[in-house]
Amino acid sequence: MPRDRWSSFLVTPSTLLGWHRELVRRKSTFRRRSVSGRPPISAEVRELILRFARENPRWGCVRIEGELAKLGVEVSASKIRSLLRASGLGPAPRPGGPTWGQFLRAQAQSILAVDFFTVETAFLQTLYVLFAIELHSRRVTILGVTRNPNSSWVAQQARNLLMELDDRRRRVRFLIHDRDAKFCGSFDEVFRSEDVKIIKTPVRAPRANAFAERWVRTARSECLDWLLVLGRRHLERILGAYAEHYNTARPHRGLGLMTPDHRPAPPPWACGARVGRRDVLGGIIHEYERAA
Repeated sequence: MPRDRWSSFLVTPSTLLGWHRELVRRKSTFRRRSVSGRPPISAEVRELILRFARENPRWGCVRIEGELAKLGVEVSASKIRSLLRASGLGPAPRPGGPTWGQFLRAQAQSILAVDFFTVETAFLQTLYVLFAIELHSRRVTILGVTRNPNSSWVAQQARNLLMELDDRRRRVRFLIHDRDAKFCGSFDEVFRSEDVKIIKTPVRAPRANAFAERWVRTARSECLDWLLVLGRRHLERILGAYAEHYNTARPHRGLGLMTPDHRPAPPPWACGARVGRRDVLGGIIHEYERAA
C-alpha cells in the first residue's frame, strides 16, 4: 500500500506486536488442569462426612470410611482426615459431650424430675406444690401442697415418693431438680440412700428441666387458670383430679398420642358406636369413652 494510505489502519505495528507478545506471555503462564489424581468429594458426600463426625465424636477416620462404605460411598481415610481438619473438627475423640436432650433421651427410663410451683388462692395466700414427673412415661405424681415447705416436710415427701415407686416397681437412677433452697440436703440424702444420683440444673436454665416446666404450663392452661382455689385441701383435690386425668386419659404428643398410663387398644370403630362423655372438675375438662 502506498505510504500515504497507512493512516487508514486503526492500530500501529508496534501496538499489534505488543498484543502478540501479551498473548505469548499468557500462553506460557496458563496452568492446565491436571487430569490425574482422585476426583473431588461431592458436596453431598462432604456434608455426610461432617454429619457423621459431629453426631459421633468418638468415631475416627477409618470408622467413618467404613460407615460410608456401607452406604456405597468410597472415600479414603486420608481424604476424610483432611476434610475434618479443614472443617475444624480434628481427630477423634473430638471435644464435647452429649447435650441435655441426648442425655435425657438415652436415660429417660430411669430419670425422675421434681419441681415446685406456686398457686395463689382466692384469699391471696401462696401455696407451694411439689410434684414429680417420670421422663420416660410422662407420668405425674403430686407429692404435696403446703404453705411452708420446710426441710422436714420436703424430706417426708421424698420418702413417700420412693415408697410409691417401690410399690410400682419403678427403678430410678437419676433425679433432676433445680437449685432452689427448698431442696435441702435432707431431701437429697433420702434419694442418695437409695443409690439415686442427684443432678442439679444450671442456674437460670429452666430448659434443663424442660419436662417439669412444660407440665406446670399445661396444668395452668388446662386447669388452674380456670378455677378459684379456696385453700390447701381444695387445691389438693383439684390437682389430684387433674393428675389422674393427665395420667390416664390425656393423649400426649411426646408418647405418640398415647397416655402416660398404658391403656388397652380399643376395638375397631363400628358404625353406630356410642361415645360417652365424662366431666372432670365440674366440666372444665371432658373425657370421652366408647359406651359399652
